[in-house]
Amino acid sequence: MTIEVKVPALPESVSDGTLVNWKKKPGEAVKRGENLVDLETDKVVLDIPAPADGVLGSILRQEGETVTTGDVIATLEESGAAEAAIPVAAAMAAPAPTSTSAPATEVDLEGLSPAVRRLAAEHGLDIARIPGSGRGGRVTKADVLAFLEGKQPARPVSATPIPPASPPPVAKGGQGGFTAPAPAPVAAAATTALPVDALGRLEQRVPMTRLRARVAERLLMAKNNTAMLTTFNEINMKPVMDLRNRYKDEFEKKHGVRLGFMGFFVKAVIESLKRYPAVNGSIDGNDIIYHGYYDIGIAVASPRGLVVPILRDADQMSLADIEKTIGEFGQKAKEGTLTVEEMTGGTFTITNGGVFGSLMSTPILNPPQSGILGMHATKDRPVAENGQVVIRPMMYVAHSYDHRIIDGREAVTFLVTVKECIEDPARLVLQV
Repeated sequence: MTIEVKVPALPESVSDGTLVNWKKKPGEAVKRGENLVDLETDKVVLDIPAPADGVLGSILRQEGETVTTGDVIATLEESGAAEAAIPVAAAMAAPAPTSTSAPATEVDLEGLSPAVRRLAAEHGLDIARIPGSGRGGRVTKADVLAFLEGKQPARPVSATPIPPASPPPVAKGGQGGFTAPAPAPVAAAATTALPVDALGRLEQRVPMTRLRARVAERLLMAKNNTAMLTTFNEINMKPVMDLRNRYKDEFEKKHGVRLGFMGFFVKAVIESLKRYPAVNGSIDGNDIIYHGYYDIGIAVASPRGLVVPILRDADQMSLADIEKTIGEFGQKAKEGTLTVEEMTGGTFTITNGGVFGSLMSTPILNPPQSGILGMHATKDRPVAENGQVVIRPMMYVAHSYDHRIIDGREAVTFLVTVKECIEDPARLVLQV
């Protein structure tokens, strides 16, 4: 029985997705629950699993196409029908007969991929007329698609096998004339041609991923739709570093996670948000929403770009819980397994450019949030203490805020509170 493979129901905040990487080819066996294709959304990459055991029939939607919930993207022959599907696949391997078809010996049909054979059968193409860019002049799926779009000219049908690619003979010049080099095979030209600009310099044009496009859209929206300002301060990290060095071994032994600095900053931010609720608010039309909870977004770098998973109800989490959850977020970001739910919402964001060596920067708001804290690298610097110049590990911090909802006084005192909590960690325990 033939089963339709459909796009599953997408999360509420995701309207569509882009197919980016088919894991199976037509004719290949699949198992129930096995990932058939990656679906890239604005936030995460989702798997589309096989609905049953069997053989992948035809792929109806290609990589790069945008799909929505319920779209049929492929067909699957269940295990009982798999044997019946084999003759069909074999028939597709042969090119459709045309009046100009060349002898079968011209192209190595056995070396063609199932996708190439399927496209050739669907469109009645003569493979011998399509220039190949694969190894030894083999026709690839990209060659067939380019041929269908008219981007590749048809090559003359030859009654002799296609010769392997070889370098063209060197041109010979003389006093009496010039001997032109023999034309290089089409396959060689296809593999060596690289995009260049008007001056012959190499360049590459690639489409944005959905995540990168979404990040660009949101950053531009934040710039154009908010009255964003940034205030700066510096923090003496010595007290919290001394506290960490004193208890880090016991902390890791008891909780199974390393004691970092991010947990202290999350706690300090929450204490500051409690004192200045506007920084934890957002604007909705002509209304201001003051959130009675503290969902803190933690900016994390991933192979696909910047993502911001959320610490839900962070005020109710212990320091160990915060460190564990942030560590899990980092691992999931690296593996691409963060869920949409883990990255939806948030009332305030913390970003740490210091892990990459940033000394100072201006973080951009994460709409509809009204505030974001930027952490930076800790560097030993001379500072004045009790009339003496001493060397201390100092960190610049930046607080970007939406001036429409947050006044300058609130923004500055918010950051001063963060500074005081980090420079005197006992404040986080005593809440003073």
